[in-house]
Amino acid sequence: MSQVGAPRGRTWAGPSGSPRSRTLRSVATLTSVVLAVTVLAGCSSDEDAAAGPAAAQDNAPTARGMVDDGGTLRWAVDALPSTLNTFQADADAATGRVAGAVLPALYTLDERGRPRLNPDYLETAEVVATEPRQVVLYKLNQQAVWSDGREIGAADFVAQWRALSGRDTAYWTARNAGYERIEKIEKGKNDLEVRVTFAKPYADWRSLFTPLYPKQVMGSPNSFNDGARTTLKVTAGPFLLGKVDAKGGDLTLTRNPRWWGKPAKLDSLVLRAVPRADREAALAAGKLDLAEVDRSTAERIALALKDARAGRSGAEAARLHGPGAGITPGKALGSWALAHGEDGKLAEEVRAARAENKAAVARYAQAQTTLAGYVVRKSLEPAYTQLSLNGESGPLADERVRRAVARAIDRRELAESVLKPLGLPAHPPGSHLALAGQAAYADSSDALGGQDTKEARALLADAGWVPGGARQKPAGTKAGSEAEKAGSGAGKTGEKAEKPGENAEKASDKAGDAAKKEDAAKKADTASDEGLYIVGDDKPGEAPAAARIGPGGPESGTRVLAPAPAAARESAALLARAEALDTGARAAARPGNAKPDKGVAGAYAPLGSAAPAVAPAVSEALGKDGKALSLRFVLPSGPGSETLRAVGDRIVRMLDAVGIRTEVTKVSDESFFKDHIASGDYDLALYSWPASAFPATDARPIFAKPEPASDGSLLVEQNYSRVGTDRIDQLFDQAAGTLDEEEAGELIRQADARIWAAAGSIPLYQRPQLVAARQDVVNAGAWGFAAPQYQDIGFKKSETTKGSPSNR
Repeated sequence: MSQVGAPRGRTWAGPSGSPRSRTLRSVATLTSVVLAVTVLAGCSSDEDAAAGPAAAQDNAPTARGMVDDGGTLRWAVDALPSTLNTFQADADAATGRVAGAVLPALYTLDERGRPRLNPDYLETAEVVATEPRQVVLYKLNQQAVWSDGREIGAADFVAQWRALSGRDTAYWTARNAGYERIEKIEKGKNDLEVRVTFAKPYADWRSLFTPLYPKQVMGSPNSFNDGARTTLKVTAGPFLLGKVDAKGGDLTLTRNPRWWGKPAKLDSLVLRAVPRADREAALAAGKLDLAEVDRSTAERIALALKDARAGRSGAEAARLHGPGAGITPGKALGSWALAHGEDGKLAEEVRAARAENKAAVARYAQAQTTLAGYVVRKSLEPAYTQLSLNGESGPLADERVRRAVARAIDRRELAESVLKPLGLPAHPPGSHLALAGQAAYADSSDALGGQDTKEARALLADAGWVPGGARQKPAGTKAGSEAEKAGSGAGKTGEKAEKPGENAEKASDKAGDAAKKEDAAKKADTASDEGLYIVGDDKPGEAPAAARIGPGGPESGTRVLAPAPAAARESAALLARAEALDTGARAAARPGNAKPDKGVAGAYAPLGSAAPAVAPAVSEALGKDGKALSLRFVLPSGPGSETLRAVGDRIVRMLDAVGIRTEVTKVSDESFFKDHIASGDYDLALYSWPASAFPATDARPIFAKPEPASDGSLLVEQNYSRVGTDRIDQLFDQAAGTLDEEEAGELIRQADARIWAAAGSIPLYQRPQLVAARQDVVNAGAWGFAAPQYQDIGFKKSETTKGSPSNR
């Protein structure tokens, strides 16, 4: 879930500045499901809303009186921000982190992901009229000033509205959501009052003007487009923007002497660019105080803490489980003998090896000693990982096949495989639009149904995919040369092709008849392995198999629809956020940083490696009209994506059990989103979405119905599964347009139930949030839903501490 104060990036504007409100994932629902949607949408809403988050914050909350004044905290980011303007397409998590520390946030999120008025900037904010227009009156904190001494006021609100409304195409904005609904902004009774009048009702008005930029940034296209990319001359937060060392990879924030709120505890906060793959080494060298880490780094820190608690020194730890663990007394004696033997050349080599090993043991020992000074704080991120099913073409254009894939997957098993080893709650999300603990959360997954192998097979049989179907001739084909002439028409007879979601709400569930068909097919046919693809089977210089074969590949004659140019640009910021969630955005994976994959052969093999042996399929392969049922499963290959590949391997086995084969294609992290997800060159893929406190606004572009563009392409924006219905669009629009919060919540739950029924997106697990922190760092760590309170972050006072810590 995106936080207030960080770039939300869900509804976009193109280069022209025109708002793009449709880009979302698709939904095709069955009639039988639709009848149950209204009931399902309201189930347990009160109980769910009252429940807390699935995992609590873990950020060492400490009263300010127990926090030292002073010091510098070094906080890892994937890369320095390429822009400091959160409303530009290339804004990233680091951009949001800077904005949260130096710019006004009228609302921030609490531990349950609820927007809360920020008293540092607002005294009150409320809807004071609904007829004939919605009017929101903001009363600003009278002490709130920009760093140049000017009061924050209506002029700043007006400048931001004009820049983001989409009316002036000279502004290169990435999103306009909500700003295009504003009719006018006026000064109230005095300079501290701002009246915002909306042309049409807007439920998510609290999402606006956070962050709030000064009129110096928003006042002209030049200052918006270029002026705020590398510097912010005027700010208004507990910190100021200090030195940016692009070469050294450090961005320094310093305490704001004009700050009127509780003063920042730290003298300075340094955002240090450290790729995910390098963070364990940086922590071991003592170069960081706070850093999100992967599971292997968290386990290394846990081991160091275990050694320290057992009273083992670093050297003892190295001998126990480090580089010296395999050196027995006998081996040590033999090595010594060779090093001092008569064979001079051999002795020299052995002495060099002994010296290198000794240095490795010393490094490991020192690292264990240093890592014992950290602790891993863990919670669940406000984001979830999903299996996306591309319904634009191929077998997944049939909603019965999408639903069969979903019913074949055991979501709980997948969630447990990721979260249980970390000691985190392993409940798969029941909603696409909210997470456990949020007011909008309700488990609507019953609209699709849980794991059921028999039901999955029945759905596939009803769609015509049966054992041995890959060897059957398509209906209506002719023998001999006539068959060859008619080959181009094979597969076009029989079922009428449907556009994704076109007749979704008129379809009926024929699972019972399908089961009978499947039983008959099993007696008549045998399994076929046609269509299997083994990872790494590509020849040097040859395109990946997923590009050569299968639906949508060049040889299939089917054109893969890429986003329109405008949509591609509009998607850039959200793609960067999604990529960061799964791969560590812009953390260039150099060969030297890559960690070897472990696990089942084939599932983790790097692209281009030798084809491994494939385990026998659990169920007979399915086919239809002479074609095997085989889906292209695209996964990232980089060192930050081990979890996705492990989950992908489990999904492959689950699909095998119902006769669905997969062509696993591993691609570089840099290519994963741009060349495959955004362009539609995949059938199945795993990636994550941040959730939001404002789903009616932020989630709509992810689940709305794609539309044909004027150039013949499909305008998908963020709807990478490429299916949708008009009814889902209507529900989002109604939710965004009502000021009745209870009604808005009900509409959101109804939309979510329909999204489940469409089976274009299957939420699997809420992402783990693991943060390594120095043991004396407080009010920082795994925040969960909440926004950081930057002024409270610092180092805990010790009983012997006097004054500011000199060693920080």
